[in-house]
Amino acid sequence: MVTSGTATRTWIAGAAALIAAFVIQSDVQAQQFASADDARDVTFSGEVADIIYQNCTVCHREGGIGPMNLTSYEDVRRYAQRIRYQVGNGLMPPYAYDRNIGIQELQEDWRLSLDEIQTVLDWVDQGAPLGDASAVPSVPAMPNPEEWSFTELFGSPDLVVPSVPIDVPADGNDMWHRPVVPSGLTVDRCIRAVQVKPGPGSATVVHHAIANLQTPREDGTVQRESRATEYAMGKLGEIMPEGVCRRIGANTEVLWDIHLFPGGLGATAPNAVLEDNTVELGLWLYPEDYEYEYEQELAYMGFEEGQTEMLIPPNSKVMTQGYDVFDHPIRIDSWQPHGHLRLRAASVEVFYPETSRTETISMISDWSATWHLSHIYEENVAPLIPAGAVIIQKNWYDNTADNPNNPDPDQWVNYGARTADEMGHGWFGITHLDEEGYQRLLAEREANDRPVSDD
Repeated sequence: MVTSGTATRTWIAGAAALIAAFVIQSDVQAQQFASADDARDVTFSGEVADIIYQNCTVCHREGGIGPMNLTSYEDVRRYAQRIRYQVGNGLMPPYAYDRNIGIQELQEDWRLSLDEIQTVLDWVDQGAPLGDASAVPSVPAMPNPEEWSFTELFGSPDLVVPSVPIDVPADGNDMWHRPVVPSGLTVDRCIRAVQVKPGPGSATVVHHAIANLQTPREDGTVQRESRATEYAMGKLGEIMPEGVCRRIGANTEVLWDIHLFPGGLGATAPNAVLEDNTVELGLWLYPEDYEYEYEQELAYMGFEEGQTEMLIPPNSKVMTQGYDVFDHPIRIDSWQPHGHLRLRAASVEVFYPETSRTETISMISDWSATWHLSHIYEENVAPLIPAGAVIIQKNWYDNTADNPNNPDPDQWVNYGARTADEMGHGWFGITHLDEEGYQRLLAEREANDRPVSDD
């Protein structure tokens, strides 16, 4: 981890601001945690309070988005069995990323450790004892859920670019809103972190919001650049590694691509008219004299647009694969799978043609459309991909009644942008390297992995 526990709680609080309390839970198979006969004695005051307060209370509090308060021993004991189920099944905290498959060193990883999970389960199984009442810690100060996610890390955003307001009806078909808004920048800058924040009450209504960048030309046309970011339900934001630049240029305009779902999705959908709804792009920028060697982009990779042969029959399960290859080395800094209501699992693999070896980078076996999280790899393990290697995005879809997110298993589902349709791709933070830089990074990692000599 690169941030303190306080900063991590702020990150999770950002989720509270962005996502309402969706109750589209998946009935995953529980990882087998069992309290042994000789399990240590566990008390609320001794171990459990800190786990709950640091990881749960940020959403489960007065004014939070959780369905109950978890701010006292009495609260937690009342819901002990429910907590046991949610924690033991990996449903809470809501961070679906498989353990023991691929890279595990992630920035801003919400998952409880296995020891923390076992501690909670042991405590419930032992009758949820209080322990020493005088030793129960105080609930820590909680961030404002309306605040930007990275405020404790970087302060307030250096630049905020709102979309154009639009009224969203209480029901109806999917809507797309594509206004163009000047960024206000007068010099080129490099993005340090980025977040898109839906307006109040609209977290369940904004399906996605892509902040495309473009620069106007003198002849009235525009030069399309890369993207500042892509937001989808549940995503908090992205942090760029030091030493690279995701550039936003002088005089850049933000071409918004906002997909709205009237009425909203999930148990707390407003189902009401939202007047003057906006989303905001918050940018934290590196200083103007920031030095970097390589550029980074947010790349759309996998099941490409235009490949409309995806067709999921009623009451069936299917898998798709998409492939991408670069003619130069790259580093994958982050991965965020994207799909809709039938997507259940996704993975990233790399195939190395010279050795015929395939490596699994990351996998999510219990994916949910309500938590589009950007998984940011720690810099010392971010995958280094040689030129010519094939990046494979795999997606598994469940169009049966076994999928609790599925609105109608009797429907044919094809590729499309509507919420009722399906997609299957990944958003990747890609740093573009040259061969010299690639070899240098490989050598640095090899040196860091060598045992230290006693001589």
